Amino acid sequence: MNAFLYVLVVLIWGTTWIALKWQLGPVPIALSIAYRFGLAALLLFAWLLWRRQLVVPRGRALVWVLAQGLCLFCLNFVCFLNASRTVASGLVAVVFSSAALWNALLARVVHGRTIAPQVLAGGALGLTGLVLLFWPEISGGQASLAGLAWALGGTLCFSTGNLLSAALQGQGLKPVQTNAWGMAVGTALLAGYALLAGLPLAFDASARYVGAWLYLAIPGSVIGFTAYLTLVGRLGPERAAYSTVLFPVVALNVSAWAEGYRWTAPALAGLVLVMAGNVLVFRRRASKTSAPTVPPSRPPARA
Repeated sequence: MNAFLYVLVVLIWGTTWIALKWQLGPVPIALSIAYRFGLAALLLFAWLLWRRQLVVPRGRALVWVLAQGLCLFCLNFVCFLNASRTVASGLVAVVFSSAALWNALLARVVHGRTIAPQVLAGGALGLTGLVLLFWPEISGGQASLAGLAWALGGTLCFSTGNLLSAALQGQGLKPVQTNAWGMAVGTALLAGYALLAGLPLAFDASARYVGAWLYLAIPGSVIGFTAYLTLVGRLGPERAAYSTVLFPVVALNVSAWAEGYRWTAPALAGLVLVMAGNVLVFRRRASKTSAPTVPPSRPPARA
């Protein structure tokens, strides 16, 4: 089952990067993300009501759900969409693959886990690979530096959301339950920001935008996030993020087909280093059975 979830996540999330880029245009970024997670939240709530599994988070779980909504279904994608303005979607996916390292570092900061030398070595390899991948664009101007910063910020938000999801599953909540509430929180925050900022309430009815919206909302959000966060609960956030190692292979090939991205010798070398660094990060964990980051406690009352 875990292998199936890995393949599902890699194939779905490896192809969502180009859909994210296709949403850039007349619709403000905040609204595009709100449309995506608003639809996804409605579908998840409908599923939970039909299955009679709707749970209202309370106490500490409620705080974590709010934080997860902010990190995983709001700031995360604001950063990635801004990165996509100046960087090829496949390259953004490569930066995202560094979530493996971020998860390990955050586990150290939050839970006091020792960072093995392999993790530090893997991080150094990944950083070197990112420089090689971005060097043609970095040397040509500052736009890619800004894009790289946005992508790294989005990856850090994603990793923070991983730890929050593991904590919520330790509280007895399932990913499909926390995702529904988290996506609703992210939608409310983004819609509120759009109203306060006076952004035009636009919607692009073109087939390209609508197709990207539906793909991001249903496979990308409802299925992808549920599958991935299920892996987080089963294996822990560090090992679950191993699936991100394979994203760049799918995403960069899609980018080459759809955006005209051209492979160069430094880019290929950089991709190999990024992936090797991530594999090295997880070699230590692969031999151990990971548990959720927060010990299970009494599940919250059901609605």
